Formats: sequence, structure tokens, C-alpha cells
Amino acid sequence: MMKKKSIRPLLAAILSAFTFVGAAHADITIGVSLPLTGPASGLGIPTKNGISLWPDTIGGEKVKLIMLDDASDTTQSVKNGRRFITEDKVDVIVGSTATPASIALSAVALEGQTVQISTSPVDLPEGKDAWTFRVAQSTPLMASALVEHMKKSGIKTYAFLGFSDAYGETWLKAFEALAAKAGLTSLATERFARSDTSVTAQAIKLTMARPDAILIGASGSGAAMPHKAMVERGYKGKIYQTHGAASRDLIRLGAKDVEGAIVVAGLAVMPESLPAAHPSKKLATEFVERYEQQFGAGTRNQFSAHGYDAHLLLQAAVPVALKKGKPGTPEFRAALKDALESSKGVTITQGVIRYSAKDHWGLEDNARVLLTIDKGDWKLAN
Repeated sequence: MMKKKSIRPLLAAILSAFTFVGAAHADITIGVSLPLTGPASGLGIPTKNGISLWPDTIGGEKVKLIMLDDASDTTQSVKNGRRFITEDKVDVIVGSTATPASIALSAVALEGQTVQISTSPVDLPEGKDAWTFRVAQSTPLMASALVEHMKKSGIKTYAFLGFSDAYGETWLKAFEALAAKAGLTSLATERFARSDTSVTAQAIKLTMARPDAILIGASGSGAAMPHKAMVERGYKGKIYQTHGAASRDLIRLGAKDVEGAIVVAGLAVMPESLPAAHPSKKLATEFVERYEQQFGAGTRNQFSAHGYDAHLLLQAAVPVALKKGKPGTPEFRAALKDALESSKGVTITQGVIRYSAKDHWGLEDNARVLLTIDKGDWKLAN
């Protein structure tokens, strides 16, 4: 009798452990790699804040988040991605908000056949983005809005000053192609590194070229410094900024020098401006209210919305994928990819995403807005 009684607690412990392991295996494991330090930390930290507003479950399953810092570095991004796949056995990878780091991460996602939701507008060769889905607006989509504004404003010549990395080069390539079709002429192109503390030499060259407008191809706090440099060199033309600059950092660091700038942005920067019938107005407004309640008035930005939107995509795709496989298996990961590609449309704070097997961007013209800076605040551009 003594032996039988002593076995019962042991059996109960084994059963309990088995139940725990089974439940853990059912959890959806998501690896998040973001630039929480380094030059792109001004993008990564808001993205992390947006993710902090996620619910505890997605598609009825518990979520296990593993968040790592890629330090704005491509090598570290690859290390994070390999750890996610080989050690953590993640079902999904989210990140990076630094474009070069996200491109590096996409190669790991492709190799590991794991869905990556990129929080930056990564431009990848055909086939290389088979497992990468962007939650950010495409560069051509945003660039076309700036080209249209330039044409309507009577601008005929422009110059470009941007990052000497994937973000800057992608914007330069997309903008040049669209500008040429619109009859705009490029007079000069200058680049700078994210870590540079001065662009005086570049600003002097662009000022001497005397373009009607200048496009700054930079993001986060890095977008303010070249803008100020152009104004300090006496440039009087119109200055345009990309959606990577659509945060309070531009206003805070640029101060009076960025007044009048034209900035293309995602909807979550100013959802109040959206028409009542816009599919994202209610969702984007509610997100901004929650975000600013948590992180302070005026903290809304494009990047936090990308982090938040990633879970909205998963809320739509996970229930479909669960019908074909369990989290933690190749079957589930493949089913998740198929579910995203076959979705009829998922409303996020930035618009309605309609992915397909050939299109892993999905956002359309109603996913952007043109803003200007007026008296230290955002205002709709004319």
C-alpha cells in the first residue's frame, strides 16, 4: 500500500508536466528583431511600444514573444534570425524596422521557410521575398504621392540627399523613375551615413545646384539633420521628407527649420484627417488614443503602428493556418504563408492589406496621407 500511494503523486506530476508541455507546444512563438539601440533606435523603440499593445492571444492561442535587439546592424539581425529558427523554433518573425537589417533578416526567413512580417519597406528581388510580407507601405506608393505634389506645385527640378544604405537607395531608385515619367529633372544626388553628424559639404553642393525642391531620403531622427543643414546653407526651395521621417523626432529636432516641410506618411500619424468612410479611420483613431494614453500625448508615429499592425495580420491568418497544422510545425508555418496570400483583405491602422502569391505589399493609395509641419504640429498638406 505504501508503494501504491507514493506512486500517485509521481503520476500526477508526470501528467501535469505533460499537460504543460502540450500547452506550451500549442503556443504561437513569435521572434521580434528590432533596432532598440544604434542609429535606427528611434524607429525600433516605437515599434516595440506598438507591439506592447498586442493582446495575450492570437487566433485563440497564447502568444510567446521573444524580443531581441538587432542594434541597427545587419550582422546582428542575421544572428537573431538564426537563433529564432534554430533554437526558439519560432512560427513567425517580426522586424526589422531598420531597412538594411530587415533585408538581412529576410534571407534567413527564406532559408528557414518562416513568415517574416517586415516593419520596414524592404525592396527585395523577385523570389527573395517568398516568405517576407511587408506591413509598411511600399516606397513607390509613397514616392508617387510626392511626385504628384511636386507637379501640382509647379516644381520642375529636384535634388536628392539621402542615406547611403538600402533605405536611401530604394527611395532614390523609386523616386527617380517616377519623377522622370512626370517630366521632373534631377540636378544633383548626395548621400550620407546614418552615423554622420554633419552633411555640410553635401548641403553646399545641393544649394549650388539650385533645384526647385529637395527630397531627404532618411528616417527617424536622421531626417532632421540634413533638413536643417539645407536651411542653414540658405536654401529657400521646398523640402520633402519620406514616410521614414513621419515622427515627432523630425519636429522636435528640426524645430523652426522644418516648418513647411512636406512629409508623406502613414494614416496613424493623423487619423483625425481621414474621411468617416475610410476603412481604417476607426481602427487607427482607437490605436492612437491607446498609444498616447500609454506613452504620452503627441507620441503617435508611423513605426508604432507597423508594430501594432503585425498582430492584426496574424489575427486574420492564424485561425486559417490552425486548420492545417499546429504551432511549432513546418505545416503550420506553410499554412500561415498560404493564409496571408489568400486573404481577401485585412484592415489595419494603415489601410487595407490585400496580399497575393505575387504581391507581398498589399497596400494601396488610400494607405497614405500628405502632411506639412505648421507651427510645430502636423497639418494636412494642400
